[in-house]
Amino acid sequence: MIVLHHLEHSRSQRILWLLEELGVEYEIKRYQRNKDTYLAPESLKQVHPLGKSPVITDGEQTIAESGLIVEYLIRRYGRERFMPEENSDDYWQYLYWMHYAEGSLMPLMVMSLIFTRIETAPMPFFVKPIAKGIVGKVRAGFIHPNVDTHMQHIEQHLATHHWFVGEQLSGADIQMIFPLEAALNRGVKAENYPNIQRFVHQVHQLDSYKTALQKGGPYAYA
Repeated sequence: MIVLHHLEHSRSQRILWLLEELGVEYEIKRYQRNKDTYLAPESLKQVHPLGKSPVITDGEQTIAESGLIVEYLIRRYGRERFMPEENSDDYWQYLYWMHYAEGSLMPLMVMSLIFTRIETAPMPFFVKPIAKGIVGKVRAGFIHPNVDTHMQHIEQHLATHHWFVGEQLSGADIQMIFPLEAALNRGVKAENYPNIQRFVHQVHQLDSYKTALQKGGPYAYA
């Protein structure tokens, strides 16, 4: 049986959503973040050396990395759903968004989170203005302009696409939901990107997504 090693408030929520869409039997093993560091617990290293989530085990297989997990589950259990025919035009678009989600978009979301943590971290009072000044310059000069470029790119694509690829839900949508939820949660104004807002809303209305939320426990981004 598939076991999802599920960390609260993390990328593994989208894997839980995919498992619900696939309709396969699975088990959830839950992990809580450290309240002080917000990091995953050390016990996850017993599953995979990096101690990150999501991770799934399926028989003798232990699989990490969101994109690979999505690919594995779809190819093994998707019954020719959730991905376009290989080598079709849609297939290359599918691979683009599958890689783009973690390769291009998520690093900006992680950077934004790190600088927020720096800004709010306990520090001597005389250091705080310096830290805030550095954070402000990085946000204004790099993070915000780049996030805006990416949001416009996605917004334009979704203006002519109901889903990211083709006419039905695919692994690309599974991959893209988390960084978009994170972006909207971290200050990107939804009203500036109506097509992104529409996409996230339509995902949130799916029964499979709602069930995944109920089963997954705390998730700050929905």
